[in-house]
Amino acid sequence: MSVKFVQYGCGKMAKYTIRYCLEKGYECVGAFDIDESKFGTDAGEYAGVGKIGVKIESAKGDIVARLKELHPDVAIVTTMSLLADCEEALMACATAGVNAITTCEEAFYPQNSNPNLYKKIDEMAKKTGCTITGTGYQDVFWANLIVTLAGVTHKITKIQGSSSYNVEDYGIALAKAHGAGLTPEEFEKEVAAADNISPAERQKIINAGEFKPSYMWNVNGWLASKFNLHITSQTQKCVPLYNKTALKSDTLQMEIPAGRATGMSAVVTTQTKEGIVLETQCIGKVYAPDECDKNEWTIYGEPDTTVTITRPQTVELTCASIVNRIPDLLNAPSGYVTTDNFGICKYDQNQK
Repeated sequence: MSVKFVQYGCGKMAKYTIRYCLEKGYECVGAFDIDESKFGTDAGEYAGVGKIGVKIESAKGDIVARLKELHPDVAIVTTMSLLADCEEALMACATAGVNAITTCEEAFYPQNSNPNLYKKIDEMAKKTGCTITGTGYQDVFWANLIVTLAGVTHKITKIQGSSSYNVEDYGIALAKAHGAGLTPEEFEKEVAAADNISPAERQKIINAGEFKPSYMWNVNGWLASKFNLHITSQTQKCVPLYNKTALKSDTLQMEIPAGRATGMSAVVTTQTKEGIVLETQCIGKVYAPDECDKNEWTIYGEPDTTVTITRPQTVELTCASIVNRIPDLLNAPSGYVTTDNFGICKYDQNQK
């Protein structure tokens, strides 16, 4: 498949997405970032594969005009974790009629956390005839894997999941979103306080586009949609995590004292009309030397089944998901189409 792509956001993830795309035989025609120190850097050299003749440009200019000029088949957006923070990039792609795929965690299923912005992007993408979607590690390990396990289960009463990851691997925006480096008082004010509200208050915030969901919030929405479950209530609770000794964070460029949060655990509980409970937890923090990524899910019912994956290479898996989903993106209908409407995430054996 001959595909032209642009990379929007040249951080840690882009080093993989650029290389993976090039190794699939895709052509990079543009790269954008807001860090002036990267302007003029060859995108191929940035990804560690040598010069490709494409320089990283400023993302602060008229991106719509630039996208129309470059005319890529797809834009890979690897910037922030909240849909509102990615609005400018995704709306630029939608306005220019360029298909876009993003690692933004909320973008995986934003219908249940920022429905108005989701609708705005959806309407523009339909108008210009392109497709917008979000994918990543969760597409397989928190979503399609669970659907597959359910396929060998006679009866389900509860789905419980837990996944941990090192915030050091994803950049400063994600680390701050997890409260890393905050004092207990700061964490309570800036992170936890958002959960201490009534369902009506939360819905008001969601409708206003001001809700900050934990990653499992959107995953539970995706799972409910895929299983055709009708949600009656959904709550989340964010709890700070601490280490007994100080930990150095290269991402935050600081040493986190023992009394400050290294990250957080966010638990999302979803009740459904069908009686199936979804209880999912993501644990994101600055790791101590002896800690590693872990993904564990249990389907309770008949029979009970537990799957544990230890030391998954979460960054690489996230970026491979992005690249392997590109054919699905290009074949999807116009609009904001979440991956519960796609098939399973397949291995794309196309290699240059």
